[in-house]
Amino acid sequence: MWRKGRAGALAMTTPSPHADPMIAPDAPSDLTGKLLIAMPDMGDPRFHGSVVFLCAHSETGAMGLIINKPMPEVSFADMLDQLDIEGREGAPQVPVCYGGPVETRRGFVLHSGEYRGWQDDLLQVDDRFAMTATLDVLEDIANSRGPRQALMTLGYAGWGAGQLEDEIQHNGWLTADASPDLVFGTPMETKWEAALASLGVHPLTLSSEAGHA
Repeated sequence: MWRKGRAGALAMTTPSPHADPMIAPDAPSDLTGKLLIAMPDMGDPRFHGSVVFLCAHSETGAMGLIINKPMPEVSFADMLDQLDIEGREGAPQVPVCYGGPVETRRGFVLHSGEYRGWQDDLLQVDDRFAMTATLDVLEDIANSRGPRQALMTLGYAGWGAGQLEDEIQHNGWLTADASPDLVFGTPMETKWEAALASLGVHPLTLSSEAGHA
């Protein structure tokens, strides 16, 4: 399920066939670290009801992780067993989500920003959020040395240059600020509604018109 890269790391992936999203996001209207909230009339069923955390966004494209679609058939403990990672009794059980339709057999850990354990394979989004795609972070979590808050995803969502902007313009997504409580502390089944509530929006009031936070 997990493919190793260098130094025991899961290879950082890019949203093929699009350009590398791991570049420094310095484009105008940068949405890095924001949430995308799928509108009810989202045309792609894979994103229906989704909340996506954007890990990177620039003029060359965007990369994000769906953070509210748990995979009940996959547990963190089972994944550790498959990867032969031993953990301490009582170690945190991190939720595992479907992260998006690209590279669904690769794993990513979205976590709180204080954890800087493996700098070479860490994407620091801001001071509150970071993403790591290594076996080492799983070992740290399993042994209670990992980030304070975390969730795992299998797969990710990728957009090419201008694609995400076009989807937003055509009312596919609302954008909102991300908070650790919303990303990590809100139950999966209410995260979409909670993300809308952070904008002062109730699902019943949504129309075909979208906007930005």
